[in-house]
Amino acid sequence: MVLVAFCIDFVAVGFFFYSYGVFFKAIAEDFGGSRLGVAIGLTVTNAVGAIAAPYVGRALDKYPLRNVMGIGALFMAFGFLGLSFVQNELQFYLVLGLFIGFGASSMGNLATSKLVTNWFDKRRGTALGIAAAGVSLSGVIMPYISAELIENFGWRQGFLVYSAFTFLVVVPLIFRLVISRPEDVGLRPDGAMPIKFDDGTIVPPVEKTPPKMRLLELFKEHNFRMIVLTFSLLFCSMSATLTHMIPRLTDFGYTLVEASLVMSLCAGFGVVGKLSFGWLSDRLSVRKVMAIVIFMQFTGQYLMFSSLDYLTFAVGASMFGYGVGGVVPMHGAVVGKTFGRDRFGAVLGLMRPAMFPIQILGVPFAGWIFDVTGSYDIAFQVFLGLYFLAALAVSFYRQPAKTVT
Repeated sequence: MVLVAFCIDFVAVGFFFYSYGVFFKAIAEDFGGSRLGVAIGLTVTNAVGAIAAPYVGRALDKYPLRNVMGIGALFMAFGFLGLSFVQNELQFYLVLGLFIGFGASSMGNLATSKLVTNWFDKRRGTALGIAAAGVSLSGVIMPYISAELIENFGWRQGFLVYSAFTFLVVVPLIFRLVISRPEDVGLRPDGAMPIKFDDGTIVPPVEKTPPKMRLLELFKEHNFRMIVLTFSLLFCSMSATLTHMIPRLTDFGYTLVEASLVMSLCAGFGVVGKLSFGWLSDRLSVRKVMAIVIFMQFTGQYLMFSSLDYLTFAVGASMFGYGVGGVVPMHGAVVGKTFGRDRFGAVLGLMRPAMFPIQILGVPFAGWIFDVTGSYDIAFQVFLGLYFLAALAVSFYRQPAKTVT
């Protein structure tokens, strides 16, 4: 299931979010040149994802995962197809909201984290890290491929290729291979064999009714508030940096392909980050691991902000990417450790709208700052400050007395 989740994350998150910065300026030129306008497109996608997340989370706890994820994959495929035909910003926003936003929420990190969490307990952090590495591997490969597609065929044809791949490869993969829980095939988490009585009969799995949870009830829990604040601040800075990284580099005079290679380098170190931070989360406290994540992102961000030199920027992008790699597996690991796998889908789903008000600000804020000042400097000075707030928030997280499974 880890390999299946890896492949699904490769498309669900990597195809769109890691490639969006590559398509950014080409789309902006077609639709009038405003970077804020294109940035709003990502905001619309995240807004719909946040609205859908609580319902998707409950569906993941209640229904077979292959059904929920398969529907999401179909929406993604139709969304990529629609993007290749849009003629104005309104159509662009509608396709992003109705198809990409819902599709990514239904088959992306929320769903794959639930899948991996169902299958792993003691090695959950490591498994989440391996699965989430699919996102970063896509970030290594897809920016360069996207740049070549755009320069040789155009951005619309690039999305058409994405649509075909999702239809022909991802949808069949989900419906054929996704299995919701190890108990469905006579196993237990971490690959353990089923429990047997002395006479050889197997202990049947205990069917648990997914708990009904409300956002206001969760907000009463201290750790929920601290997790929301920490990760919403990180996602705010991360999404803006990844979206505007390639436009920033091309503004400095580098070619689209050169800029895409830096993004690929960033994503490559993200693969290392996901694997190493997933492993660390099984062995160290949440606060210690998150301190490393925040430090690496801050240092990388500072290097990218302080120099226009290609090599220095690339080093900063590598450090930043390594820190970014820790966020997704740590998010799943922290929620799993704090709330357990039976509440995992519901909690993670409700966490999306809770994080949304802060998380959503980064991308359009950076686009607006550029439109007004002609530079990203002010925006990224603000993002550097957000890391201090994230570090403060995670310092107030309370390690559960006993890991919830």
